[in-house]
Amino acid sequence: MSAGPMDVDALVAIDVHTHAEVSEKGGASLSAELDAAAGAYFKAEHRHPTLPEIATYYRERQMACVVFTVDAESATGTPPVPNEEIAEAALQHPDVIVPFAGVDPYKGKAAVRQIRRLVDEYGVRGFKFHPNVQAFHPNDRMAYPLYEAIEDAGAIAVFHTGQTGIGAGAPGGGGIRLKYSNPMDVDDVAADFPGMKIVLAHPSFPWQDEALAVATHKPEVYIDLSGWSPKYFPPQLVRYANSLLQDKVLFGSDFPLLAPDRWLADFAELPIKDEVRPKILKENAARLLGLTGN
Repeated sequence: MSAGPMDVDALVAIDVHTHAEVSEKGGASLSAELDAAAGAYFKAEHRHPTLPEIATYYRERQMACVVFTVDAESATGTPPVPNEEIAEAALQHPDVIVPFAGVDPYKGKAAVRQIRRLVDEYGVRGFKFHPNVQAFHPNDRMAYPLYEAIEDAGAIAVFHTGQTGIGAGAPGGGGIRLKYSNPMDVDDVAADFPGMKIVLAHPSFPWQDEALAVATHKPEVYIDLSGWSPKYFPPQLVRYANSLLQDKVLFGSDFPLLAPDRWLADFAELPIKDEVRPKILKENAARLLGLTGN
């Protein structure tokens, strides 16, 4: 059932970091081992909602959400949830879903063609990279043709940064290596693609200061606050969110691994200035995503 257009003014918040974990055909974006480890790490009680269920969940909360999958097929052998499913769900639920996509940097020219097609045919607004799961350094020149396509399209690149719950606790971390997610790798990307908007996803433990430095130094780099309960945010992250980066910090939950209800309840307890709170919850994301003229 189609819904009406997005009414940004009526939204309580915009969650910029939500995952489509399952395909309507039954496939999952992670192997059973990595999926189980992530669920245990986050103590997630409700997982694997379908795209229509995600739309309903956010509509009930008067929120919009950015939805994407991760394409790490070259590194893991597991096909992603098709980007087209997410894009089509956004067309069916434009009041709540903003479509992003996942692209595999190892797929080269095919990934570049996919980026252009998803933007041109579906209006996809951004692309998610998970360097740990995809097993690549963001500043690897292999990925630069993908960034060129994203920059040319006026789209957004999202990079997982810091430790990941994917594989956490599994033997050898499920083979996932943390070295790939240092935000300083993304600093190179921001320098080489100054016209591309970039989001550093998550508090970037153990590289929080590096993430703050990159976002302060590079004008098109933002930080989303997903994947952590706000009560665990490092003090310097809260301080920068309240001051120098108040226009570049974004609400994100990491749903369904972390529920927005819990995130928002804990965020309410942070000493965030009254004038900054609406920026983080909605206004910064609306401007970044082009949902308003502000």
